[in-house]
Amino acid sequence: MDTILPILAGAIFATGIYLLLRRSLILTIIGIILISNSVNLALFSLGRLNIENPPLIAAGSVVPEAPFANPLPQALILTAIVIGFGLLAFALALAYRSYKELGTVDQDSMLEDPEDTSAAIVNESENREEKEG
Repeated sequence: MDTILPILAGAIFATGIYLLLRRSLILTIIGIILISNSVNLALFSLGRLNIENPPLIAAGSVVPEAPFANPLPQALILTAIVIGFGLLAFALALAYRSYKELGTVDQDSMLEDPEDTSAAIVNESENREEKEG
């Protein structure tokens, strides 16, 4: 079990990187989600999966009982899940807004300016020079 989780985290991370390289904005967002989840899984597997006592201090004691689970990876993962959810909500709102404004989710099409007339101005000035010359 200790070797399966890091391999699975690596496969999910590789899939997320592959989706980041796609042209669709939605696939890019899904790639970011997969990378975030793979990092959470890697943190979880680094914290060791073992069944131990909860890290609670009994009444009248100063320290918890000897074999206890490490709560730090779980706290880090919980924080990362909350931050990832906020990032996902922002990215989806941004994707929705850009789709409403530009009418596409293709990232290459988003870079093109439909109102760009610089090429037409250059062609017009070249035509004018040819007529004068």
